[in-house]
Amino acid sequence: MKHVEVLNDGSRIGYVELPGNEPVRIFVHGLGSSSLAYYTSVATDPKIAGQRTLLIDLLGFGISDRQQDFGYSLSEQAAALASFMDKLEISKADVIAHSMGGAIAIMLASTRPDLVGRLVVCEANLLPTPRPRIDAYSEDLYIAEGFASTLKNIGNIWSVTMRLADPVAMYRSEQSLGKNMPTDLSDRFINLPMPHAFIQGERSPAPHDKDRIVAADIPIITIPDAGHNMMLDNQDAFISALEKVLR
Repeated sequence: MKHVEVLNDGSRIGYVELPGNEPVRIFVHGLGSSSLAYYTSVATDPKIAGQRTLLIDLLGFGISDRQQDFGYSLSEQAAALASFMDKLEISKADVIAHSMGGAIAIMLASTRPDLVGRLVVCEANLLPTPRPRIDAYSEDLYIAEGFASTLKNIGNIWSVTMRLADPVAMYRSEQSLGKNMPTDLSDRFINLPMPHAFIQGERSPAPHDKDRIVAADIPIITIPDAGHNMMLDNQDAFISALEKVLR
């Protein structure tokens, strides 16, 4: 387990590194999650292992720091991730990112294309959506009551990693996917200059702007017998999809 300072106040992104060849491969998790929990068995599978791989936790989640003055917007998280890569002198990385992490990775790739060689997003958020888990709460009330209430009602899978998240990070991150989300994520994704692809679960709705994505010759790969957490629902098929896109 390693850490890199990414903010001027000393806040650090935590990660685990697997040695291997270039280009570097970076895995980015979604809301209330952790790359270590969702990706370790994927990254170490013989079909795709062998690259230098960083399993990172975004600020506010997992093993990373929890800055209370940080806004946790998509753009701020993307800037922190860019700082992380700059500090480690990483460029042209293969970035695999899930859900909220996919939206952050799109922001990263569109603002710092020098850092991303190939991008694979897994059901990335492409447009603002209602956030019912926080709509009834102010931030202070969510911290006092809403976070614990959500933990009791989200099931046994997500709660394993969400209990490691900071409540402030959860609340502001939810806002970053709702009222505070940029409205041009689809345009950013479609117009990225590097090779990029979209992975979805068979049981999930089609991605926003699917027709435009297909028209732009961007691959959309469907994981059979899987929902939003396709890397957990059907790991073998997910690994095969990554192998196809990355190799």
